[in-house]
Amino acid sequence: MVLAVSTGPAGWVVAFGAGMLSFLSPCVLPLVPGYLSLMSGVSSSQLAVATKADTRQIVRSTLLFVVGFTLVFVALGAAASAVGQALADHQIGLSRLAGVVIVVMGLFLAGFISPRVLQTERRIHVSPSGLGSWAPPVMGMAFAFGWSPCIGSVLGPILAFAAAKGTLTQGVLLLLFYSLGLGVPFVLTGVAFGRLATAFAWVKRHYRIINLVSGLLLIGFGLLLLTNNVTRISTAMLHWMERIGLDRLARI
Repeated sequence: MVLAVSTGPAGWVVAFGAGMLSFLSPCVLPLVPGYLSLMSGVSSSQLAVATKADTRQIVRSTLLFVVGFTLVFVALGAAASAVGQALADHQIGLSRLAGVVIVVMGLFLAGFISPRVLQTERRIHVSPSGLGSWAPPVMGMAFAFGWSPCIGSVLGPILAFAAAKGTLTQGVLLLLFYSLGLGVPFVLTGVAFGRLATAFAWVKRHYRIINLVSGLLLIGFGLLLLTNNVTRISTAMLHWMERIGLDRLARI
């Protein structure tokens, strides 16, 4: 018996939200000005008062950076789905295991547990000066491979979810939406860094609350997956999307 774990839009929303949460994590958000400066060649002091030419360069570099980490994350999603397909006969157990992983990661994100393996940072450093125009996408790939604990605590459940879904297309879509959730804030920041500085400061002041709420939501989603209730949510969303003519996209 194979369990259908095709969560459609519900899974996409979770993946996109997880990407945005990764961007807001204390391992990423404080480094955003540095990433933007290194990728674009625009100094940190100029980011807040960038000219139109500077802004175009920042946006171009940021988009290439996003493409770099998207390629890696989508490849990981495909690999996770391949594992799920290989274990198709054990799909019920795989789905429950994914639910357990998501709950554990939610507990970690909320601060209820602190396993050492999730607190060890592994970063890959790339020197942009020697890469020329290839610097932004290569930096994006290095960023993806060098997951910090904050990114891993959110990305891990998405990969487990992709494995539980068990089809290549769905796994790739999940990680594509995760990458979009992580990439859109990067691009928006590049476009309007100066105007977003206040918002950055607010997020930094409320990291603890953001992580707590996000962790609790992740735990709730893991429990839904454990009890196979995600499908019910997705079905309700499909009915809503049918009414606005988006049901074909949601059934991919």
